[in-house]
Amino acid sequence: MGAARPAELDCELFGEGFFGQPANAVTSLAFVAVGLGVLASGRLRQRQRTVYGLLIVTTGAGSVIFHGPAPEWSGVVHDLPLVALIAFVAADAASDLAGRRLTDAWWLVPSVAAVAVSAIGEPVRLAAQATLATAAVGLSVLRWQARPQHRRTIVRALLVLGTGALIGTLSRSGGPLCHPDSLFQGHAVWHVMAASAVGLLTPVIGRVGSRASRLAPGR
Repeated sequence: MGAARPAELDCELFGEGFFGQPANAVTSLAFVAVGLGVLASGRLRQRQRTVYGLLIVTTGAGSVIFHGPAPEWSGVVHDLPLVALIAFVAADAASDLAGRRLTDAWWLVPSVAAVAVSAIGEPVRLAAQATLATAAVGLSVLRWQARPQHRRTIVRALLVLGTGALIGTLSRSGGPLCHPDSLFQGHAVWHVMAASAVGLLTPVIGRVGSRASRLAPGR
């Protein structure tokens, strides 16, 4: 047997050709479609949404490479945009909670975080990614609490993301929903639901309210 491929923990068997894991590779394109939708939506009043759309597109492209041809370096192109996207969501929520728009220089933080997390070893890298994801979700929950006008948007995105994460976790190799040769792949479902979640979150990206508005009554 050859060396293990980077995505083998995601259950689906690898076949021949460009789409090594067909279900996981093809559904990665959901991110590309959502990102292009964000870029073409005509709602790009803030530079943040342009960056957001580009990060979603590159996350999808990296995932296609990771689950498709899966070269040795595919883990890097998978992790870099994904970590940057997670850090971006966390930073955007933090700027809204602080009631002040971040400077252009500050938006380099997601890129620095992505490079730093992707450069460290496997166990620590996974822990760092999980910590960053927890921070992004936690800050989004605080944003939900602080901005009544965005509550419906944020809760929909979090519910879709949480459901997809549960299915994806149970579908890891050796998990109860893992069937390597099945057309149904839980990790593929995770791709579609995660892409849908970041798309649902788009209306709040780049919006910054005043700190005083956090005391406004719910709607």
